[in-house]
Amino acid sequence: MDNRILVNQPLRPVKSINQPRQQQPKGSAVKGPSFKEALAERLKKEVGIDFSKHAQQRLLTRGIEVSASDLAKLEDGVAKAAQKGGRESLIIVNKVAYLVSIENKKVITAIDDASLKESVFTNIDSAVFM
Repeated sequence: MDNRILVNQPLRPVKSINQPRQQQPKGSAVKGPSFKEALAERLKKEVGIDFSKHAQQRLLTRGIEVSASDLAKLEDGVAKAAQKGGRESLIIVNKVAYLVSIENKKVITAIDDASLKESVFTNIDSAVFM
């Protein structure tokens, strides 16, 4: 028997005997949103304005009601800010100030008329009065 190492043979990976192979059952796939749900979410982001959880809490705690006409004005304000290159904008609609991320079309927070007194807004690059 020859004990020399043959150099021209490929190396083979060592198989582990102690670890069984884990296989996924056939027909199982990674669970996630359906195509219909993902498409609806994408269209919602492209067409309308989304409110962050923080903004939703502020609307509730401050008793701010957003009517359909207010929402339409807010969307117009977002479009105007986007045309001018705004990224973070303060949009005032009917004595309510909305801090909006223009790129994401998401309302970050909402401030009512009573809370606007002596307020300072930072990290905004534009303001729109509707």
